Amino acid sequence: MINRELIRIKIVQLTYAYYQNGNRNMDNAEKELLFSLSKAYDLYNFLLELIVAVTREERHRYDVMNQRAEREGAEPPSNKFVNNQFATQLEENNMLNEFIEVKKLTWKNDIEFVRKLCNQIEQSQVYQDYMADADDSYEADREVWRKLYKQLVQDNPDIDTLLEEKSLYWNDDKEVIDTFVLKTIKRFDPARGCKQELLPEYKDEEDKEFARKLFRATILNADTYQHYMSDASRNWDFARLAYMDVVIMQIAIAEMLTFPGIPAQVTINEFVELAKLYSTPRSSSYVNGMLDSIARYLISTGKMMKEMPEPRNRQQDRQANGDGASTGRVRFVHRPKTNEEPKAPEVAGTDSATTDPADANEAHNANGAAQD
Repeated sequence: MINRELIRIKIVQLTYAYYQNGNRNMDNAEKELLFSLSKAYDLYNFLLELIVAVTREERHRYDVMNQRAEREGAEPPSNKFVNNQFATQLEENNMLNEFIEVKKLTWKNDIEFVRKLCNQIEQSQVYQDYMADADDSYEADREVWRKLYKQLVQDNPDIDTLLEEKSLYWNDDKEVIDTFVLKTIKRFDPARGCKQELLPEYKDEEDKEFARKLFRATILNADTYQHYMSDASRNWDFARLAYMDVVIMQIAIAEMLTFPGIPAQVTINEFVELAKLYSTPRSSSYVNGMLDSIARYLISTGKMMKEMPEPRNRQQDRQANGDGASTGRVRFVHRPKTNEEPKAPEVAGTDSATTDPADANEAHNANGAAQD
């Protein structure tokens, strides 16, 4: 479940914190990174448990209404929603129940929020259409929960506030975790019953190792990577870069040099998006230009064996002249340190705002590449 997008986000946060803390202990920082990632998996299970909590509250409401109907001789309420086949299967899921039992995660202490969400569900058009529809298939039951989650949980400021109060680790996780919850709902199979598998914490050990290696390379090779940044900002005072820009570019360079299988343009695109989220309004274009220049330098000097698309104007000239495009392939010789104790590098930059460098016209926005 923990994918590389989430790993990159966590490493940006933890690298920033690492340099802010006076006591720079690499082993402790790495443990904090892995703990932070494990908290994201807690959130995944906690949000699945919310569906169960809503179902149980709705079941309680149904029992109260049904007893009242019996006393008054009225028509009993519909039990369609409380008997939703997907929600019932999730309630009985072995993996979820075991995780909740071990972690002691429950919505019982937040029953008022659950009740408010139940009210919102009952008032929604999605719920009313579902209750009026004669379709009682498993697919319909699963689909109504997918729609309800997207409409009332995915973009719910109340739940964002509640989660933030429960764990500081969850502040930036929910948007990514929501996609995994929706994926889980979609892949549930009635034939699997209580044995339906949820998403694992890591797809494989390779992703966990990716997190560890990227974080260590970022810290251990900080001086080298910052030297590349300083050279790339020839016409701009490197000390005036926004602190977060330096952190983001440092991690991006570490990824380009540590993982030869990830295309350079994929790395650049990923960290430009993170600059949009975590740095100044002008940072994304600046980070894009800087990383583009650094990647081309690393390729041209033989430090990295990867390809980059040619600058747009040069590519257009080649096409106009009928020339073939250069591959830019060179020998990979850089071997970043990932297992040594780090020195304490001085990260350049303060809280100063980021401004585009004077040589930004040399950097070009490249086309999107396939995700790694």
